[in-house]
Amino acid sequence: MSSFLGSNLSELDRLLLELNAVQHNTPSFPTEEETAPPLPSSSTTHYVQENGISGAGKVPPPTMEKPKRSVATRVIEDVRPSVESLLDELESSVPSPIPTPLVEFTEGEEETPSQLQARISASSATRELDELMASLSDFKVQSNILAQGKSLPAAPPKQANKLDNMLGSLQSDLHKLGVQTVAKGVCGACNKPIVGQVVTAMGRTWHPEHFVCTHCQEEIGSRNFFERDGAPYCEKDYHNLFSPRCHYCNGPILDKVVTALDRNWHPEHFFCAQCGAFFGPEGFHEKDGKAYCRKDYFDMFAPKCGGCARAILENYISALNSLWHPECFVCRECFTPFVNGSFFEHEGQPYCEGHYHERRGSLCSGCQKPITGRCITAMAKKFHPEHFVCAFCLKQLNKGTFKEQNDKPYCQGCFIKLFS
Repeated sequence: MSSFLGSNLSELDRLLLELNAVQHNTPSFPTEEETAPPLPSSSTTHYVQENGISGAGKVPPPTMEKPKRSVATRVIEDVRPSVESLLDELESSVPSPIPTPLVEFTEGEEETPSQLQARISASSATRELDELMASLSDFKVQSNILAQGKSLPAAPPKQANKLDNMLGSLQSDLHKLGVQTVAKGVCGACNKPIVGQVVTAMGRTWHPEHFVCTHCQEEIGSRNFFERDGAPYCEKDYHNLFSPRCHYCNGPILDKVVTALDRNWHPEHFFCAQCGAFFGPEGFHEKDGKAYCRKDYFDMFAPKCGGCARAILENYISALNSLWHPECFVCRECFTPFVNGSFFEHEGQPYCEGHYHERRGSLCSGCQKPITGRCITAMAKKFHPEHFVCAFCLKQLNKGTFKEQNDKPYCQGCFIKLFS
């Protein structure tokens, strides 16, 4: 039994070296005669369990059906014609370790040193064989992919959107490798299936790189966005394009808005055009399309009083081609209100009767009352006829002859008596 296992292990080592040379593109391959293992001379079947316990039995282990191997491509067959035959010979030379029947040992049985050495060598050879089979399987898959790549159609002309081409090629390669991908929907922009990350918005699904602002074309899948007429917009472009604009700064209004004078305003930009103060509960007044506070509006545009030159806000009197506060329409000399509304005008200002005649010089110098009828003018003064008398005898000087002394009139007789 030991000689038989040693012969098989030596043959296995030789096959491993030759197959390793095949993987590194060495053209020398062994012939079928060289690789054929020697037939066992005994009718008893020897086998090695996976756990390293050897045994013998009359019932041979069940032989697993040899898996069918796909025929390599024409290119690979031309370069390595004996890979398939080597694999077949390798599998036939070493018994399959799976499934392994269990062998019961009696309490008195013990392994000899030669059996222990054979068990360790067989286990090591089995592990190397498994690694070799896995390596050859990967090698055949890569060869098939290379062979299929030769039959692929020519690459389409370069397009502007390289990312779409890369996604399409990746999906095609996955299908060829047998990797099934489940589409999560159809992109609303490119109408292609979505595999991987997906953006759901506006009742549709999108590739993340295709859900972009209609205006600036930036991705908005992870940001706030606004919808207008079925098109998405980023927050900045939406406000710049569609939000109401402030009449003062022409910027978009994002929050509160004041609507006045048929225009829109930021609340902080709606103030008095004259003093810049914000409007209180009294509101504002409009003039020529501008808003003014109450004080500035009346100071600038309300009619002014002819007496105090201040704005007239309520009741007023219209006289002498001017408007007056009722309390300001008085005599300009004594500030006495006019009785029954009658007044005298001198140089555009209202006066009472006495101060009017005083201003005009029409007061009697004798009684200090206005002269409304006949008058006598003497010594640069005016007199009622009955008040122009001699300063000593008080007789009326009606004949027109008098003597004047110290701004006083005297009759002829009194003047002689007093001053002669």
